[in-house]
This record gives sequence, structure tokens and C-alpha cells, in this order.
Amino acid sequence: MARRAAATPQQATGRLAELYLDMLAAERGAGKNTLDAYARDLSDLSDFLASVGKPAQRATTDDLRKFLSAIAARRLSTATLARKLSAVRQFFRFLYAEGHRGDDPAAVIEGPKRGRPLPKVLSVKEVDTLLSCARKIADAATAPGEKLRAVRMVCLLEMLYATGLRISELIALPASASHRDERMLVVRGKGGRERLVPLNDPARAVMREYLGLIAQNRNTAKSKWLFPSFGESGHLTRQHAARELKDLAVAAGIPPASISPHVLRHAFASHLLQNGADLRVVQTLLGHADISTTQIYTHVLDERLKRMVQDLHPLAND
Repeated sequence: MARRAAATPQQATGRLAELYLDMLAAERGAGKNTLDAYARDLSDLSDFLASVGKPAQRATTDDLRKFLSAIAARRLSTATLARKLSAVRQFFRFLYAEGHRGDDPAAVIEGPKRGRPLPKVLSVKEVDTLLSCARKIADAATAPGEKLRAVRMVCLLEMLYATGLRISELIALPASASHRDERMLVVRGKGGRERLVPLNDPARAVMREYLGLIAQNRNTAKSKWLFPSFGESGHLTRQHAARELKDLAVAAGIPPASISPHVLRHAFASHLLQNGADLRVVQTLLGHADISTTQIYTHVLDERLKRMVQDLHPLAND
């Protein structure tokens, strides 16, 4: 019987990476975007280790430092480098825990220093400008396909700002989400966690308008998605939604670089806090597992506290 050829270092590392990604999906409920990002990071690691002739089982701390130096030379952002290091650390922690290694060579590696940049936030006036522009475009549209796309943009915009959903959560809503009580949406977020998110009146109204147009379009009427794509089967993509939002920003006279679906999520949170919402409530609405993630908005609370002291303290200056 012919003896099976030994796996190359790259194949050996690749098989272990597949086991690790399977564990992330099955035991930690990691989403597709997280799995795709970690798969790319571990593919980079596998390529580097193959270049030095080692599988992950024999990689040393020095090898991992050289890998991180190599990817740092690509001038990647600090956030991307930190994520790649996180992927490497968790991968080798998994290998150690599962008995594929007797040690953890990544445990002593320190990551790049990361600042806490303030989130980009639109003003209430800028959000109103975007919404008004989107509505004018929708009202002016006459052709059925053009009308449907324009109203879809209004619906996406209203729902992003009304709910603070991640764009990946919004575009992946099933059509059945609209069949429940329209005042609340059941959203499945990161890690498979579900939460209830309320809808305001403008968002509910445009959703009803949009659903009426969807029902009239033979390409989308029977889709299982709330935001079906007009081409191949499936739902609208994050990239397409982001491009349409930037096109709308240009039409509204707002710099497109300052607009993204995530910026609208930040606007939702910041405007709630400015108007007196509790940080824990905002944490729940955003679907943050840890309050520390929501605390990027504490600059809003600081400003609110300053105004309260200025307005309410008896010794404040007039």
C-alpha cells in the first residue's frame, strides 16, 4: 500500500486553523464577518510559517514576532494589527488547550498601543439633511425599479438612525421581521444574541411603504429577506448599502468620507445620550455585550454633565 505523503507545513497549519475556526463558529457563535477576518489572518500566518519551513506546532515566539514585524511593514492600521495579533494569540491558546502544543508561544507577545479615537458622529441637522434628500429623490422617482431603490434607501436610512443596528444586522433581517408587531424588531446580533429594538413612527411608516413596493416587484416579492438584492438571490450587501449611502451624501452636499452606516449607528447612540438616555439603555439597544464598549460615548456624557452643572448649580456663572 502506498504511504500517504506527509503534510506540508502550510497544510498542517491550515488544518489546525480550520479546527480553530470550527470551534469559534460552534462554541462561541462567531459571525461570518468575524470568521472571514480570522481566516484571512491565519492564512497570512500560515504563509509566513511556510516560508520558514515550520507548521504551527513548531512555531516559536521569535517566529511570531518576525511574522508581526512583516505584516507591520505593510503599513496596516493599528486596529488591523491588533486584530491580527488577537487572532494569533487565540489560535495558539486553542492549540495549547487542545493538546496540539505543549506551550503557548504567543502568550508573552505584546500588541501595539491602541488609542480610543472618538467615533465620527453626524449632527442632528446633518441627519435631517440626509433624510430630506433621500425623501426628495424617492418622491421624484417615477419608474418602478427606480422608485423601489429610492424608497429602500429612505427605509435603510430611517431604520439605521432609528435603531442603531449594525448594517450587517439590518440587511440580514428576514422578511418575517415585518410580520411581527412593527413597534419592535427582534434582532440577532453578534454571537447569536437576540435583542428587542423599538421602531419609531417615521421608520414604521417608510417600512410599510417599502414593503408595498417590494410586493409589487416580481423579483423581490417572494424573497425571504427584508432587504432582498435585485440581482442574484440573497440580500443586499453591506458594501452596496455603504456605496448608496455615500452617493446620497454627495447629493445632500455632505462630504461622503464622513458618512457610513456605522457613523449613523454612532449618531443614534450619541444623540440618545445627548438627550438624557442612560448609558446602560444605549448598551442594550446597541447590542454591546460589555458596557466598556459603549463607553466610547462617554465624551457625550462629559459634555452633558458640564451643561447640567452650568445650568443647575447655584454658584454657576450667569
